[in-house]
Amino acid sequence: CGDSHDEEQDSSCEKCDFETDRCKALHELNLHPGWVRRNGRSGMGPPYSDHSGNDSAYFLSLSSEMASSSATLRTNVFLPTDEEHVCQITFHYWISQMSGTLMVGFQKHSEDIIKNIWQDSGELQNQWKENTITINSTEKYEVIFWAMVDTQRQNETVAIDDISFSKEC
Repeated sequence: CGDSHDEEQDSSCEKCDFETDRCKALHELNLHPGWVRRNGRSGMGPPYSDHSGNDSAYFLSLSSEMASSSATLRTNVFLPTDEEHVCQITFHYWISQMSGTLMVGFQKHSEDIIKNIWQDSGELQNQWKENTITINSTEKYEVIFWAMVDTQRQNETVAIDDISFSKEC
């Protein structure tokens, strides 16, 4: 978890580290076209390790070498929050040099609209970064990660690793 309380014996945080194909917070990790579960040894270009520098650890990647130029990752439905118990989602992400974009959206269960709550784009990054978003909703909701790359450029990648959900999610 973002505050490291998942290192304790009694973990109250769901963490999706992509080391296995299972993650309770995500839709059984049935990867939408575009996402590839891989590690730095896969020979698919950057990144060459996960966010902690481990080249054998797994993460999700959308690469310009693939047929799809975008991919989504949707959480399961979360219960409403209140002002004392907001949902915090911490994740690591990689966006390559030029054209990658990662957005995080929020969708109330009663609506079809996905509201964009965060996004970041290339601009010569080529490094792992960390972000935490906070969600407060009076209704059931889902969180959507949406990645895009320019398939006309080589080695353009958006990757995501170690998504942690606080117990309030």
